[in-house]
Amino acid sequence: MSTRTQPPFRADHVGSFLRPKRLLEARDQRAKGRITPEQLRAVEDDAIAEIVKFQEDVGLQSITDGEFRRTYFHIDFLDKLGGVKTDIPVTVIKADGSEELAPPVMRVTGKVRHVQDIQRADFEFLKSRVSPGRTAKVTIPSPTMLHFRGGRAGISREAYPELEPDFYDDVANAYGDELRSLAAAGCTYVQMDDTNLAYLCDEKMREAARSRGDDPNELPHRYAGFINKVVAQKPAGMTLAMHLCRGNFKSTHAAAGNYEPVAEALLAEMKLDAYFLEYDDERSGDFRPLRYLPKDKIVVLGLVTTKFGEMESKDALKRRIDEAAKYVPLEQLCLSPQCGFSSTVHGNNIAVEAQRAKLRLVVEVADEVWGSA
Repeated sequence: MSTRTQPPFRADHVGSFLRPKRLLEARDQRAKGRITPEQLRAVEDDAIAEIVKFQEDVGLQSITDGEFRRTYFHIDFLDKLGGVKTDIPVTVIKADGSEELAPPVMRVTGKVRHVQDIQRADFEFLKSRVSPGRTAKVTIPSPTMLHFRGGRAGISREAYPELEPDFYDDVANAYGDELRSLAAAGCTYVQMDDTNLAYLCDEKMREAARSRGDDPNELPHRYAGFINKVVAQKPAGMTLAMHLCRGNFKSTHAAAGNYEPVAEALLAEMKLDAYFLEYDDERSGDFRPLRYLPKDKIVVLGLVTTKFGEMESKDALKRRIDEAAKYVPLEQLCLSPQCGFSSTVHGNNIAVEAQRAKLRLVVEVADEVWGSA
């Protein structure tokens, strides 16, 4: 069984890591105006250098900055696009005492455009810390978030009297500019994090889309066309992947449901290189939707949960990989945790030691299944 010399790798991961205490304290001090942005960045730099070493020591080939410069995986990026305004999400205490993150409000208030390099400086620092032979990966939110959260009502009619084609073209061009900026700095691996397609697998979320005036059966196909406008601008030599997420706030989830409602649009219509799919529990359904995967694409199976510290067994993971291989050749599969360990600054309810153990498990199982991670 062959190894992979380009991303995604047989043992890969989604990207975010638990923030160290000193970084959380520095962010709090910055929020209170007690330290400067430069002082905060110095703490971030130090923490990122440490998390890079952590990933390399575990045996990973793809290396991220742990999203250590972000509070939220999506807002911190989208807010830097021209014509976009976001509000900080609200934490809701449910009747059973558990916490839930209410979706952030994202509004398109004007023409969407790329007004600054968003990730370039962060990537350049990351790349400077990654050892030769490893690949620095950048994670960004999916462009579909600018439509799904608010639907037509969340997009200025003054700026966009009609969504087709101007809105989708403008957003795709902004993303294309960002990808070109990253490629110019040497980036070859970008992952777009998308909750919306996973949400369209959940009947509650589908009903919410209907209430906003959207057809949940049509949306996945429209989003496929939207994503393909971005893919068309992907620089040569860059791997562009998508991670589907059902919510990952303090070990909770926001959606459930089999991938079947979106599988054809996601796997067969989108011209992406790879997909990170959550498959860590029964909420994800079976592997039958993978039958739509074309022969030139890769699926990274998110079989190891990042929500809880209990360890999966190697035998159980191998059985799951064998199940998936009934629908997709083993050569087109890889392994990862189902999500990041800290999609927001708050982090999941899991210990740093468990974070390390789970990543090491992914690397070891990939090595045993495919010959080398």
